[in-house]
Amino acid sequence: MGKKNLEPGQSGKGKIDLSLNCGLRNRREWLHPSNGKRKSLSNNSKRWICILLVLAACLVVYSKFFTVGHNTPLPQPKPQSKFFAVGNNTSPTQSKPQRRIDVPLLTPWLAPIVWDGTFDENILNEQFQGKNITIGLTVFAIKKYVVFLKLFLETAEKYFMVGYKVNYYVFTDKPADVPKISLQEGRKVITLVVQNYARWQDISMHRMEMISNFSHQYFFQEVDYLICMDVDMKFSDHLGVEILSSLFGTLHPGFYGAQPKTFSYENRPQSQAYIPRGKGDFYYAGGFFGGKVQQVYEMTKACHEAMLIDKSNNIEAVWHDESHLNKYLFLHKPTKVLSPEYLWDENLLGRPAFLRKLRYVAVPKNHAQIRNKRESSSYEGVVEGIF
Repeated sequence: MGKKNLEPGQSGKGKIDLSLNCGLRNRREWLHPSNGKRKSLSNNSKRWICILLVLAACLVVYSKFFTVGHNTPLPQPKPQSKFFAVGNNTSPTQSKPQRRIDVPLLTPWLAPIVWDGTFDENILNEQFQGKNITIGLTVFAIKKYVVFLKLFLETAEKYFMVGYKVNYYVFTDKPADVPKISLQEGRKVITLVVQNYARWQDISMHRMEMISNFSHQYFFQEVDYLICMDVDMKFSDHLGVEILSSLFGTLHPGFYGAQPKTFSYENRPQSQAYIPRGKGDFYYAGGFFGGKVQQVYEMTKACHEAMLIDKSNNIEAVWHDESHLNKYLFLHKPTKVLSPEYLWDENLLGRPAFLRKLRYVAVPKNHAQIRNKRESSSYEGVVEGIF
């Protein structure tokens, strides 16, 4: 049969509808494939998306490492604010921190080790300036050690937390011998009268007890951070908010760079201060530690309780409170560690090249005179040439 011609006025609706139906069906199949096709397409899509995300992540890490880590200069320090210019003996224009490659900068648990060149003093001051913090500093000037107090406080006023409010808590059995010195605005000396003990070892060990006992009476209400330091020392350079952290310890200068097996930890298992030979991270000095009040309270309380247990078992740790401090910081890692810049004895150890600054240093003294049992009316011979 021949093809049927359309009469004028006819629209060919049948053919157009058939064509449209075919087109719509193909379009629906393209937009909504069958289950098998849909599943295959979905899996392929997910696979490609995952590949693209992994590539993007690698690109970000690559760009940050090579661009930020190596090519981006460290930020220039901003000018000091007026708040820190008052009474500040440091230079108003600080040089930018320089990378240190000659010393360790992180602990194995990634806590920072503070050295000169690892912080920007101006940036840190800007961060702490608005917090209106007060720092407490405890120092024990018992028996003959009171002779060191004047130099300690005078040099602290020159270098310690300049521009911040500071409470000096002086533990002493000789309140009349606490010197009167000129203090910066917002700083004060608070004398806490305590008993003395026959042995210097007992005085040392009771420090933990006294700090924890006075925490509720004074420290929790009056300060934000509590720092505990030895009195037979002096400040010799800037020592500021770069040390502040939840809990910090200071590397003992006599064991810097040594292997743990050489540390003078308590090695008798009967003691609460016992650390097995070869274990441990660092050897910390008992003469400089601190942190937030709660953390310092918990540490000093734990050390005091451990010493009471040792005493009941008729044992005394080899280095007294310092041994218990090391055990505590071995079990409870500090959030910041201070380098030997913050505790050094130049007379005994010289001045190695890695020490750019000496911030808190030992005062020459006659240990035999200062630690003997007899009290004399004068302190002649105790301190050698510090005044």
